[in-house]
Amino acid sequence: MLDQIKPANSIFPPQKFLIYGVPGIGKTSFAATFAAPVLLPIEDGASAVDIQAFPIVTTWQQIIDAIQALHGDHQFKTLVIDSMDWLEPIIWRATCDHFGKESIESFGYGKGYIEVDRWWRHLMAGLDSLRFSKGMDIVLLAHSEIKTITPPDTDSYDTYQLKMQKRAFALWVEWAETVMFLNYKVIINKTITGINQERIRGTGTGDRIIYTAERPSYKAKSRWPLPEEIIIGKDKSWSAFHEHFSAATNGKYINPVPPKKEKTK
Repeated sequence: MLDQIKPANSIFPPQKFLIYGVPGIGKTSFAATFAAPVLLPIEDGASAVDIQAFPIVTTWQQIIDAIQALHGDHQFKTLVIDSMDWLEPIIWRATCDHFGKESIESFGYGKGYIEVDRWWRHLMAGLDSLRFSKGMDIVLLAHSEIKTITPPDTDSYDTYQLKMQKRAFALWVEWAETVMFLNYKVIINKTITGINQERIRGTGTGDRIIYTAERPSYKAKSRWPLPEEIIIGKDKSWSAFHEHFSAATNGKYINPVPPKKEKTK
């Protein structure tokens, strides 16, 4: 065993990404820029994205079948699941069917969501198996929603979270190595409208930003030293992220985005 010891930062297994953000920002398009991706669609939102895909999933068994199929021979390097919040009701249905319950609330206050953890952890085990046996990165997509947080030691505030039940939200944030929140850049303009009065307006240009470090207004994290904000703008290749991630991992992460071609004069 001693001869197997090596520096921890020299070990770079396939990655676990969780990406969530506001509607229409391009989460699926972003996921499609990862290396050799295949999509496991839970919702019908990828018709305009150039990515190989399974048929739309509607049952727990279809999810298991897809993961088992990916343990066979194929050329894919990244599994994309879109989206986790659409997957959640399927997991609830599987839990209810297993226990003969009509709905997740039939278990009693909060007990159904505790039982759901077993199915989530089973899915995590399947995804981890793909990482270590097939060398696949995992990219999970989710929608965001705004929740009000009421801490015991300060005033309440609003924050962006995954659009999932809080137990599932916490489980997947803990499981992922990199959690990224996507949003548009907002410019705040203040206009004086009268004595001691001002009008505040938010405007934007459509430029997109990836947030990688937690703030009160959103959940995010990264095991790697990424910039806290990665400016994407309108770049459809999302190349800024891949360049930063490759640099943060000392080149151990292979950038799947082709280099930009120089303009010919």
